[in-house]
Amino acid sequence: MTTIGIIGAGNIGSQVARAAITHGYDVVISNSRGPETLAELVGDLGPKASAATSVGAGAAGDFVVVTVPLKAYDKIPVEPLAGKVVIDTNNYYFERDGHIEALDNGQDTVSAMLQRHLPTSRVAKGFNHIGAADITTDGLPAGAPNRRALATSSDFADAAELVTRLYDEFGFDTVDVSPLSESWRVERDQPAYVVKQNHDELVANLAKGVRAGS
Repeated sequence: MTTIGIIGAGNIGSQVARAAITHGYDVVISNSRGPETLAELVGDLGPKASAATSVGAGAAGDFVVVTVPLKAYDKIPVEPLAGKVVIDTNNYYFERDGHIEALDNGQDTVSAMLQRHLPTSRVAKGFNHIGAADITTDGLPAGAPNRRALATSSDFADAAELVTRLYDEFGFDTVDVSPLSESWRVERDQPAYVVKQNHDELVANLAKGVRAGS
C-alpha cells in the first residue's frame, strides 16, 4: 500500500491525511514540535496513521505533501525527499511570512521556490486553493454534475499526473496549469483562489488571473 509522508499537521495537512486514509493510504505525519505532540491527531486518524519527525515522514512517504508556512519552507529536509514527487500546498501571506520581494513583484512563485530548495525532487502544486474542511466534504464521483475542480502545476509531467490521480480519488476534477512558473494563477488574491468552481469555471478563472507587478 502506498504511504504518504505529510510534513505539516495543520488544517490542510490533517485533512489531506483524513482523505488519504479514507481512500486506503497509509500516512506518516509530522510537525515542527515533535511526534509526541501528534498523539491525539494520530489516535483520531486511526491505525493507518503514525507520527514522525519531518525527516522520518519524508523518508517514509512514497510521495510527500509539504504543507507548512511559507516562511519555513527552507527547513524542509532535502535528502529524504530526493527522487520523490512533492505536493506543495503552500501559500504566501506576507502578514505571516514577511514580504518576499520576488513574490510581491511577480518574478517568482511559491512552488518554484520550493522546487529550488528541493532540486532532486519533483514538485507539484496541489491543495493550495481549497479550504481545508472542503477537502473531505466537497468530493464527488467522477462524472458527477458540477464536480469541483482543483488546479495543479509542475515542471514534471509525472508529478502533475500523480496530483491529478489523487484529486480524482478524493473526488475532484483537475486543471493542469503547468509549468510551475504559471502556478501564480492559483495563488492568493487570484480569481481561482479558494473558490468553489467546476472544471470550466476554473479554466475561466485561471485565464482571468493578473500577475503581481504587472
